[in-house]
Amino acid sequence: MSPNTGFSEQERAAIKARAAELKKETTRGRGSKAASEELDVLSKIADMEASDRALAERIHAVVTTNAPELAPKLWYGQPAYARKGKVVCFFRSGQADKERYSTFGFTTEAGLDDDSGLWPTSFAVTELGEKAEATIAALVKKAVG
Repeated sequence: MSPNTGFSEQERAAIKARAAELKKETTRGRGSKAASEELDVLSKIADMEASDRALAERIHAVVTTNAPELAPKLWYGQPAYARKGKVVCFFRSGQADKERYSTFGFTTEAGLDDDSGLWPTSFAVTELGEKAEATIAALVKKAVG
């Protein structure tokens, strides 16, 4: 799979299957709030324009793999990842925001503080190659570390 194309067809099928499971859990009344929020995020990503959807899918995979303690949830109508209900990092669709690029960023809940007095908290995202994914993975790990 090319890192710029989002999820493979097999991964998309697995996500759709998981979303269906979550939907079934929440409609039966036995689903947790976390399952419902994860379903909301997956649905939001699925509704994005193709280019933003590919970015959001990859970012979702990187964040959930490298910081499984973060819970997916919508924040201002866009995918975000929270610890104990407080958003740590988020993805903003450039197309939804009518901007020329999407954004991946961190809130003040992220442990990115640097003794230099200057550290990055937001990144423009137009594509995700291996280097960009590695950068996001490292930052997410630091943010929750």
